[in-house]
Amino acid sequence: MGRHADPTENRRPFPTLWVAAAGAVVVLLLAGGLVWWLAGGDDESCATRSTVAVTVTPEIADLVDGLLSDPDALGADGCVTADVTAQSPLQTAGDLSALDDDALPDVWVPDSSIWFPRAGDAELSPDSSLATSPVVLGTSTAVVDAQGWADAPPTWAEALTGDQPVAMPDIASSGEALAALSALMTSAGDADAGDTAVVQAVLAADRGAGGASSALDAAAGGSADAPLVPVTEQAVYAARATDAGSALTAVYPEGGSPVLDYPVVRVGSPSGDQSRAVDSVVAVLTSADARTAAGEAGFRDADGTAPPAAGEESGIREEAPEEVPLDPDEVQALLSRLAALAAPSRLLAVVDVSASMEANVGGGGTRATLARDAAKSALALIPGRSALGLWVFARELDGGTDWQELVPTRVLDTEIDGRTQREILQEQADSFPTRLSPGGTGLYDTVLAAVRKARVDYDPTAVNTVVIITDGTDEDDGSIGLDGLLQTLASEADPGRPVKVIGIALGPDADLSALQSIGEATGGDAYSALDENDLQTVLFDALRQRG
Repeated sequence: MGRHADPTENRRPFPTLWVAAAGAVVVLLLAGGLVWWLAGGDDESCATRSTVAVTVTPEIADLVDGLLSDPDALGADGCVTADVTAQSPLQTAGDLSALDDDALPDVWVPDSSIWFPRAGDAELSPDSSLATSPVVLGTSTAVVDAQGWADAPPTWAEALTGDQPVAMPDIASSGEALAALSALMTSAGDADAGDTAVVQAVLAADRGAGGASSALDAAAGGSADAPLVPVTEQAVYAARATDAGSALTAVYPEGGSPVLDYPVVRVGSPSGDQSRAVDSVVAVLTSADARTAAGEAGFRDADGTAPPAAGEESGIREEAPEEVPLDPDEVQALLSRLAALAAPSRLLAVVDVSASMEANVGGGGTRATLARDAAKSALALIPGRSALGLWVFARELDGGTDWQELVPTRVLDTEIDGRTQREILQEQADSFPTRLSPGGTGLYDTVLAAVRKARVDYDPTAVNTVVIITDGTDEDDGSIGLDGLLQTLASEADPGRPVKVIGIALGPDADLSALQSIGEATGGDAYSALDENDLQTVLFDALRQRG
């Protein structure tokens, strides 16, 4: 009989070490779980985790991101986060008017309330302002000293239509530019004077790419020729804070400044947890801590309280300027009127040199000299990136042809044999009084030829226009005639290459009715300067309306 094994023989010892280790693991897991639970857990622990999309104007993006990057600021549970995007207010307003609700931000902080009308039917609920900043004119201390503006600042009209060059940020997208032009209209006085001042300022300003930026660089470097640039006071402050040697300074025009208000705006109607998340973001952006941070970045409080470091060394003053009100609807109406001026021009000017242009208009001048002076004044105002050409016309002026090209259409800054296109045009405009022809007025054939030429030279990035200045009626019996002209313009019209004709009737003998018909046929317009001395004002208005 075999030997029975002892039940304890070869039995492995009970794994007491394993038990101890397992117990330790359990304790650690429990402890870790407790910490995990107290801390709010991982993403899956937040059954109602909310992300709030916040879109802000670029100059405050870092400020807002800093305020919202701390999870504790948005709630102790850590289940609310903010996703901050920098975007121009114009672009955001366009998105608000066009995109579906799920593609829109939950909170919007533009630079100004003036953009609200462009948001269409979007549901906007403005809260208080994160910060404010007056719009000023940035330039160099050397310019301020030379102009004597430290003791006697200019009005907006004096500054923006005076001798000192102006560089304008993009009118379509810049709250500063729109605010400055709105203040200019107020400063100019009556509506007509305001419109003329705005046209003059916009046409004269450098609006090319980098124009405002280059001007601010020139000002920072202390140039005595630095242009004036509409900017926020905070932009001056920030530039000086990053460059102790900067000579950029703020000019506060007499009569006050418009103020950008940086409103915190709820978008749409979120509900439940998302609504509470949005509330937490808005609470942070309108808190005392937010106002303190904004002040340290160079912004003013809603009541105009200056940043802590305001003073001569910062380029801005401590005292807040008087506020010039900004009405959002009026500003948007101004923007619509400026749309044509904001776009580059490709313009063919066609000037009557028939014998009737020798008519005296008093003061020793003639219609021809008035046309010369008005053309040169307008030419001096149009930005260098625009393109202009020049024709003159009379019946059979050049053999059997009614028109003559004096200067082909080229960009004004183009150099030809050491002279710019602008200088060549000014020289040719001086020749108007010496070119008068006894042949009469050859209007209709000239208009058709000019439109055809403008279409050949068409620039899709510009407003393409023919401007006709004439004091008479068509006197060419062999011409196409008005009916033939209108039919041909209609049949040759190209929606892909539209060319507008703007007619200016100079004096009581001009055929305003024919010019009106031509303008209507081309999407243009016609203007009358019954008092010949009003030609310059009428020409400015025509340029404003050309788009």
